[in-house]
Formats: sequence, structure tokens, C-alpha cells
Amino acid sequence: MDRAQKEKVVEELGQIFESSGVVVVAHYTGLTVSEMQDLRARARDAGGSVRVAKNRLAKIALEGKPCESMSDLLTGMTVLTYSEDPVAAAKVAEDFAKENKKFEILGGAMGENALDRAGVEAVSKMPSREELIASIVGCIGAPASNIAGAIGAPASNIASILSTIEEKAEAA
Repeated sequence: MDRAQKEKVVEELGQIFESSGVVVVAHYTGLTVSEMQDLRARARDAGGSVRVAKNRLAKIALEGKPCESMSDLLTGMTVLTYSEDPVAAAKVAEDFAKENKKFEILGGAMGENALDRAGVEAVSKMPSREELIASIVGCIGAPASNIAGAIGAPASNIASILSTIEEKAEAA
């Protein structure tokens, strides 16, 4: 790599560290190409990405960023899994680590907060943005359906009373 290419990579990594909701750092020693492709596909499906970069360039890109404290994790063969959604990349990394023992999560960062291994696991168990939106919509929609049920209930009660009276009248 010449100097211009290195500067471009540092700039790209800087954008990743600034714009991502979460960045997970892991060792990937021993993973096959197909396993890495599987990880990339899972991350893409979840709205995230996977990036392998030289640790030295990543550390330079981290300088002055809110998540600079995670530069200690960048040793050995590391891979970055990241996403704008603060939960997606952590979920993908955790699921992949459960299936592949060669993929070892070291930690990461969520905004200014550095995460250790347990922190990444805790973030992965949080509901995703889509799940939160769905639960909020459900909460907003529930009162409306309750009101509609309450308004419609008296009419159905009257109808059932009238049908009971009709049945009694026919029986007599």
C-alpha cells in the first residue's frame, strides 16, 4: 500500500468509527473464506458491515474519536463488525461467535462507551430499532382498539339481549 491508499483507508475507518452506532472487534484467526463470507452476508442482512483493516491504520483512525479507548483491542488478526443500528452488529457478531469458536469477540464501542466482551453480549440482547418501533406502534395502537371495542360493545350487548328476548318469545 502506498501512502495515498493508507490515507484513504484511515479516512474510511474514521467515518466508520464516527457514524456507527456500535463497532465490535473480534479475532478471526482460522476462519475460512466461506465462513467470512457468511459473516459478511449476515451483517449485510442486518444492515451492518464487516471490515478487516490493519490495526495500525485503525488506531490512527481512532485518534480523536469518541471511541478511541477501544484501540487497546486492536492486536492480532482483528475484524470490525459495525452498524448504524446500535444493536445489529452486536447481535450478528454474538450469533456468529456461538456457531464458530474461531471467531472470538474481544469487545468494541457504542458511541463514547467502550465495551468489553460482556458489554457486547449485553448490547446484543437489547431489542433492535425495528423491534422497538414495533412495540411503540403496538402501544399506540392498543388504546385505539380498546376505544373501538368499548364503543362497539354496547351495540353487541343490546343485540345479544334482543336475540335472547326473541328466542324466549318464540319458545312461549
